Amino acid sequence: MSRSSELYSCSKALTPGGVSSPVRAFSPNPLFMSKGQGSRIFDVDGKEYVDLCMAYGPLIAGHACPDVIDAVKDAVALGTVYGAPSEPELRLIEEITRRMPSCDMVRLACSGTEATMHAIRLARGYTGKNGIVKMNGGFHGAHDAVLVAAGSGSARGVPGSAGVPADAVRNTYSVEYNDAGAFESLLDRNEDIAAVIMEPVMGNVGVVPPKKGYLEEMRRITREYGVLLIFDEVITGMRLSEGGAQKLYGVTPDMTTMGKIIGGGFPAGAFGGRREIMENVAPAGKVYAAGTFAGNPISAAAGYALLKHMDGRYDDLNRSTADLVSALRDHLEDSGTEGCIQCVGSMFSIGLGCGSISNGTEAQGVDRTVFSALFRHMLDQGIYLPPSALEVEFMSSAHTQEDVGRITSAFESFLKKVKA
Repeated sequence: MSRSSELYSCSKALTPGGVSSPVRAFSPNPLFMSKGQGSRIFDVDGKEYVDLCMAYGPLIAGHACPDVIDAVKDAVALGTVYGAPSEPELRLIEEITRRMPSCDMVRLACSGTEATMHAIRLARGYTGKNGIVKMNGGFHGAHDAVLVAAGSGSARGVPGSAGVPADAVRNTYSVEYNDAGAFESLLDRNEDIAAVIMEPVMGNVGVVPPKKGYLEEMRRITREYGVLLIFDEVITGMRLSEGGAQKLYGVTPDMTTMGKIIGGGFPAGAFGGRREIMENVAPAGKVYAAGTFAGNPISAAAGYALLKHMDGRYDDLNRSTADLVSALRDHLEDSGTEGCIQCVGSMFSIGLGCGSISNGTEAQGVDRTVFSALFRHMLDQGIYLPPSALEVEFMSSAHTQEDVGRITSAFESFLKKVKA
């Protein structure tokens, strides 16, 4: 029995499902990791993998980035948490406001989930309206208001988890991504919509890019109807460019939520936006948002160091990802296997069984059985993918051409096995 299997047996008796987050579980047992270095991750049995999961996005510079580690060592020697403002906190806020076009002001939080929860409350407090709109398949954390399953087109959501009261999602509506017409139609019928919260590039049903003009149309519609546009850039913020998806696509929302990369590998979140909106947050205003570890100096020091480290590295990272994706697409086409590989910047996804994916409904058509076989094959070849068919593969600036070659070769051998 492997050490991972032994640890999983113990873990299942002590924590639900044996994991601290559902997506980490897979059959027969998830791998327990012992360390990460650069583009590689190592399990407790000593096996090394090229990591394409990258902790689901935060590690844009790879595991144990020296600049981040040094910053954390310096910060932790001075204490771990103060319960008071600190200079590392201010420096990170300054860096975010400098980079993100939408952010005149920023409030730090403890996670992406917390950031979206606070942002929605702020949107409601600022507008005096109750309704929020999300995209079918969009994920905005694990709080009640956004844990909804899609109803019929432009319909109220229904609870997407046991334990979520129907009243908690009574004011949450769902429309399809890349369908601005459906969104506008909803606003025509409902004057009580405070905001739409959306990933500018969907990242929790695989990578789904916006169609040409879609984000611009969403910006036009929200301005026309007096609805706040919130970009959830927990995944895309500081990944697709130094200023996130909003800088890449040239569309500035009213508010932005962030997480992952801004913590440098430590827990962190943030929400920001126009000054007149953000000044409604307590203690300046009446919308409450708080957290003991919000602005934690260790997370702030790590996040600041990572953002500075990435300056000047985005072009090379995106080019390396494009090279990998091009090679994977060539092998997919040559094999005659139905599927698509969708990519924006340094994030991509492999949608086996689908010719293309433009929204959350279409994403449900991926062949999970074939992806499961791909996951297991790649694992055997020393490549660690996210275990779910609807998750995203992430590249980092630590990945090398050797890594690209290993990934490409392993994928090609899987396609040959499938066709055999």
